[in-house]
Amino acid sequence: MQAVRALVLQHLRLRTPPSVAARGGGAGPPAVAQCWFSRGMSAPAEQDGDGSSGSESAVRARVVDLVKKFDKIDADKVTETADFQKDLSLDSLDRVELVMAFEQEFSIEIPDDKADKLSCCADVAKHIISESQSSNKNAGSS
Repeated sequence: MQAVRALVLQHLRLRTPPSVAARGGGAGPPAVAQCWFSRGMSAPAEQDGDGSSGSESAVRARVVDLVKKFDKIDADKVTETADFQKDLSLDSLDRVELVMAFEQEFSIEIPDDKADKLSCCADVAKHIISESQSSNKNAGSS
């Protein structure tokens, strides 16, 4: 999946946004959502003072809304449990684009091995919440 991501970014010749460069380089997700979403995308939400990005239902709603904005998907077919490949007819490149949009929206990094296992909005929301909880625990122990 990393090779496909690199190929897409190289093809589009996207540059690292200043906010990513200020964080320490181009290793983070690029600001690519504008290229792939015809109906717009919200800016990444700021985290609360405790580091959480909201309740589980709020995260699920944001994930579903983000998927509905993807221009290759019929928004009426998107549900929390709709399979990206079977129900929404997304190919592997479309899934890479979605993962990159999730990374941008939630300011997280989703490893390729984990991204391959995310098959619906509910899976994505669970991953985001678990990442948020583990980063909160790591931040609290330092």
